[in-house]
Amino acid sequence: MSKKISGAEFPLAKIFSSDFEYLIPSYQRPYAWTTDQTSELFDDLYDFYRSEDEEGYFLGSIVLIKEEGSPKAEVIDGQQRLTTLTILLATIAAQLEGEDRSTLSQYITEPGNKFAGLKPKPRLTLREKDREFFTRYVQELAFNKLLALEPASLENDSQKNIQTNSQLIIKRLSSRFGDSLEKLDGFISFLLQRCFLVAVATPSQKSAFRVFSVMNSRGLDLQPTDIIKADVIGKLPTTSEQEIYNERWEDMEVDLGRSGFNDLFAYVRMIYAKEKAKRALLEEFRNHVLTQVSDTRTLIEEVLEPYAETLSILRESHYVAETDADKVNLSLRWLNRIDNSDWVPSAMVFLAEHKNEPAYVAWFFRKLERLAAYMHICAKNVNQRIERYALLVAALQQSHKYDNPVQVIELTEDEKTEMRRALQGDIYTLTARRRNYLMLRLDSFVSDGAATYDPTVLTIEHVLPQTVPSDSGWAEWWPEPEVRKQWVHRLANLVPLNKRRNSQAQNYDFGKKKEAYFRGRSNVSSYALTSQVLGEGQWTLKVVEKRQSDLIEVLADKWEF
Repeated sequence: MSKKISGAEFPLAKIFSSDFEYLIPSYQRPYAWTTDQTSELFDDLYDFYRSEDEEGYFLGSIVLIKEEGSPKAEVIDGQQRLTTLTILLATIAAQLEGEDRSTLSQYITEPGNKFAGLKPKPRLTLREKDREFFTRYVQELAFNKLLALEPASLENDSQKNIQTNSQLIIKRLSSRFGDSLEKLDGFISFLLQRCFLVAVATPSQKSAFRVFSVMNSRGLDLQPTDIIKADVIGKLPTTSEQEIYNERWEDMEVDLGRSGFNDLFAYVRMIYAKEKAKRALLEEFRNHVLTQVSDTRTLIEEVLEPYAETLSILRESHYVAETDADKVNLSLRWLNRIDNSDWVPSAMVFLAEHKNEPAYVAWFFRKLERLAAYMHICAKNVNQRIERYALLVAALQQSHKYDNPVQVIELTEDEKTEMRRALQGDIYTLTARRRNYLMLRLDSFVSDGAATYDPTVLTIEHVLPQTVPSDSGWAEWWPEPEVRKQWVHRLANLVPLNKRRNSQAQNYDFGKKKEAYFRGRSNVSSYALTSQVLGEGQWTLKVVEKRQSDLIEVLADKWEF
């Protein structure tokens, strides 16, 4: 009798073979990976390929509805990885010629075999809305045509992600391998033979969703910290001492919560390893931390407890001192608005050593918030962020003090230039979290830190509308479409609002738009940036150019770039 549920680990050469015929069902969400996730995947694969000669790279698991003996596989979980891996293989195949291209293409498209009863078809079939697009441009290796398409002409975000991720991977391949087909051959072999996915298959939709739910549940299963606890406390010689340190361990876990306590171990691992994790937390913590701090008492008293205390301060934005505490906590609140926590290990290292020097603490966190903001606004991926913060962690572990502060936290001239360039660009096209963070931070600078914000009701709107009716006052002020296009998404033309107003009001002439769209219920705006716009009598190119210059000057002054 066949098993109801089966699971096995396969190399990509088998995952993209005639054994599997993947279909993304229509009820699945669209392809949503952006260049953030794609660059992280590529960089992780490439770094592992360069540093590990023999070990395999684990890509995670996929959940399929699949009958035993049949290749047809409906994808319940794993769409994003399968699609991105297909793009990766296809972009590589497009750079090859002759037999090499034909061979690699077989992992993208089933070539067909009439004697085996196989018809030519894609190995992966996307949702109906994106199916033809993906086949035409990716699976048929037509990347020149794909990249030539105007993004505005694409039907949805899924197609835009396919285009931008293809472009990113092509650039990454060029920068890493250049014209060296020999090096590329090695990378291809690594991908196909040493990169693995676990395919979990079940014949019914009901059981597939149950498997998916269990795999993604957040129950109180055994955590890596539980295993580490058993290892290190078990080394203590007496029962009474084990009980004492067990209580201290549990006090930390209660204070941070189970999730926060696991985060603590990940951050401590980063402090010691100074690189992105390549394996599971348990293995990494043993290799990087316990090899350097093998004594249980030292680990708990001098590592975990001090860092747990600093982590609690960072998470709660609750630094206490006789002076400068307000400044520190303001910086921490903005740091906690960043969409990642990669800054936390460096903050923990600093605060554990210097928390009783409030002037230095205030200086450090003001600089750290600027560094985190730079990487957030400039869309640095996780590998770039970790590499930059690793330099800071290493510097913090050397001697430094307030009158001779750590210098690595300062932005380099190249970083300042990159930040200025990003701030002068199309801010509205940034991801919502980056765009909202920047607008609120700028508003706080303009209001001199007096305002408070609820990001859950925030929307960012245009003053000059994206669509200008030909018979409107906007068309008189902004007669040239190219000039409008140059300015419509930039910083000066954007304002924060508490909630989205009547969409019909978005294209009102300036005077009416201010009254119907920008004012709040009390006839004023909650935001300093929006109040500034309400004070303008017209919204011409000259006004917007000056506003852009003024706002950039505010950011340059506050962030010191």
